[in-house]
Amino acid sequence: MNFEILLGLTLFAIVSITTPGPNNLMLMSSGANFGFKRSIPHMLGITFGVAFMIFLVGMGLMTAFELFPVSHIILKTLSVIYLIYLAYKIAVSNLETQNCKDGAQPFTFFQACAFQWINPKAWSMALTAISVYSPDKTVESILFIACVFAFINAPSASLWTLLGQKISVILNNAHRLRIFNFTMAGCLLASIYPSII
Repeated sequence: MNFEILLGLTLFAIVSITTPGPNNLMLMSSGANFGFKRSIPHMLGITFGVAFMIFLVGMGLMTAFELFPVSHIILKTLSVIYLIYLAYKIAVSNLETQNCKDGAQPFTFFQACAFQWINPKAWSMALTAISVYSPDKTVESILFIACVFAFINAPSASLWTLLGQKISVILNNAHRLRIFNFTMAGCLLASIYPSII
């Protein structure tokens, strides 16, 4: 992979990973409601899950979409429905969530990994990255792309979670936390829009 392609891939990964989307909004919400330490499995799950998804897309899943276009429509529909459900769950969170009195928990590693398969932004990143930066679809280039995304995802996930934790300092009453959670839910719903147009 020459320098120009590497630079383009790196810039694409930085922009697509660090900008607001379902993963980052949920990490910020998790940081605010559960704290940084308890959100670490969520962060690691996203980092590994996105990289693993890119690898599998490169190894043949993209071909399945090309052969069966209806599968992409079904996946997109299920993704939107689930993201609406998550937005609702975030919106109804409250201070009891922070104290875990209602049994609420942050995403586990495996839940965060699995979430990538219904995350429209993750699908878009994976399909674009493989199409543009690995047209020959060699195992080496696919692995390299997955590693670049993992390398950039780790600090990005940490920063979004830390931002949420820092915001939690001012979310020390039910009214402020309710406003924050409604705002995060609204942003999550807004992040779905590009995937349905």
